[in-house]
Amino acid sequence: MSEVITEYRNENTKDIDLLSTIDMVRKMNEEDQIVAKVVGDVAPDIAYAIDMIAKAFLKGGRLFYFGAGTSGRLGILDASECPPTFSVDPLMVQGRIAGGKEALLNAVEGAEDNFEAGKEDAEILTNKDVCVVISASGNPKYLLGVLEQADKVDCATIAITCNSMGRIAQEAGHVICTEVGPEVIAGSSRLKAGTAQKMVLNMLSTGSMIKIGKTYENFMIDLKAVNEKLKDRAIRIVSQIAGVSNSEALSALLKCNWEIKTAIIMNKMSIDANLARLELKKYGGVLRKLLNEQSAIGG
Repeated sequence: MSEVITEYRNENTKDIDLLSTIDMVRKMNEEDQIVAKVVGDVAPDIAYAIDMIAKAFLKGGRLFYFGAGTSGRLGILDASECPPTFSVDPLMVQGRIAGGKEALLNAVEGAEDNFEAGKEDAEILTNKDVCVVISASGNPKYLLGVLEQADKVDCATIAITCNSMGRIAQEAGHVICTEVGPEVIAGSSRLKAGTAQKMVLNMLSTGSMIKIGKTYENFMIDLKAVNEKLKDRAIRIVSQIAGVSNSEALSALLKCNWEIKTAIIMNKMSIDANLARLELKKYGGVLRKLLNEQSAIGG
């Protein structure tokens, strides 16, 4: 068994149970500040992974997250937020957790040690997809089963871990290793390790969506306006990008079923919704490309 760094005792928090509540909070915050720096140190590895994922998306591939316990829950959380944020098909980014749906709410005994279950869950993978395995310790047999099946179908693999000596770091094709050090409470990897994993996952999904044109500048142009808050946001986005009043933005959005990009083009080019959709289709739905072309023509 490889050395499990995540199980080490943190010398900085040995007396945490004797501290006042405010000092306990400050001590935890001190440890949390380590996380952002460590994630920043592996920025090149994260960037490489983003490019891998974006290329897969452009070829019709999907992104799969696999994990056990906290890591599995974080993967499913990130996957579940992609459809409302970027209006992508729910099948485009998917999460799987050792032990299945029951493990989302309750610990499932032995789930992370089940190699065969990992292989079985990974049977959904193809050679067009990207498989991301997530584990602080890097040693769950479930994930080793996932990686074996991924290799069998020639699926690209990425490991997110906090232990460079872990098995998944040795088996995956690409590794993002955020060694955040011992936890505030020894072995409680939902803390610094979990925070690091959440930060990396945010970057992978957001970065790859940016790369395939799901944003314009830093605007969320593909969001689904399914409630009042998001409808207000959609109006502001159309108004700012198209350079029109909120009322003009709302008028266009109402005519195109709240499709932000369509509403922008309707206003920018003075055309109806159907023609705006056709214009966007010519540029693969990438608003930046279409607006740049219009600017060049206008200039």
